[in-house]
Amino acid sequence: MRIFVDAMGGDLAPQAPVEGTVEALRRNPELTVTLAGIVTEIEKYLAGADDVRSRITLLDAPEVITNHESPVMGVRKKTKSATVLGMLAVRDKEADGFVSAGSTGAVLAGGMFRLGRIPGVERPALAPLMPNGKGYFLLIDCGANVDCKPEYLRQFAIMGDIYMRRVQGMKEPRVGLLNIGAESEKGNQLTKETYPLLEKAPLHFVGNVEGRDVTNDVADVIVADGFAGNLILKFMEGMAGTLLGIIKKELLSDFRGKLGALIAKPAFKRVKKLMDYTEVGGAPLLGVKGAVVKAHGSSNGHAIACAIRQAAVMARTGVAQTIEETLKTMPQADE
Repeated sequence: MRIFVDAMGGDLAPQAPVEGTVEALRRNPELTVTLAGIVTEIEKYLAGADDVRSRITLLDAPEVITNHESPVMGVRKKTKSATVLGMLAVRDKEADGFVSAGSTGAVLAGGMFRLGRIPGVERPALAPLMPNGKGYFLLIDCGANVDCKPEYLRQFAIMGDIYMRRVQGMKEPRVGLLNIGAESEKGNQLTKETYPLLEKAPLHFVGNVEGRDVTNDVADVIVADGFAGNLILKFMEGMAGTLLGIIKKELLSDFRGKLGALIAKPAFKRVKKLMDYTEVGGAPLLGVKGAVVKAHGSSNGHAIACAIRQAAVMARTGVAQTIEETLKTMPQADE
């Protein structure tokens, strides 16, 4: 399995991508990785990786698409960036998957214009796994498509269902539609028109999911337009940090609290691990012709390693191919 990694993407680059690559290679002896970026910078962090060095290819990619420039223009002009080179490598079958913690916009633009959409897919979508207390649910879309049509959401549901079956091993994922009420007639025009499409789709559709139930294990795939999905994503990230901060402050405020914290330390570690995005990897970009994973911008080495593993599983289980085959056999929503 050949994974192409953007070594210059993310807040902790190139250290985190390099360390993540080494960790992933040590875990999977069948894996090879191309690290693309400024080679002289990458090499600084390869000391001590002699045991896996033969499975690492360094590719000079001196250009970097930053968060402060137009993603589309960056993808068009910076042809020697890791994002562009990686997408082309996947397109040309020189790599099986691509991982980056860099600019989200650049990954989206690269996926659309360099790798290409799967035939029949209207809009690719970002779909992170989010904790729900018992495990994880897939949130699709979380920001790639702010304005959506009902057909987009129908396709998001189908792609999310396939991902959870193929990558997470679920037999029959429960699919829900994010809305302001549980009744089918609730919501805005978009959700009202999407609801009957999901009822007719070959999915285990469980109906609308209210915001308060998102983390209550009522659905394995929650479908939303990118605007609402991103609000859910950012709110959950912020709330998790706030709650953990409050708990820590109160426990350490007096002796009794400190004693309780010491006793409950193993439980707190388990909670922290469940809420830790580094254990998940990243958000797959579903709807493009290959395995693409967008890791969190602040990903450490372990998070990158998990994202590499995630991309490898997506490639091995044929997620993109299954999406294409499924859409070919399904009638359009207006038929």
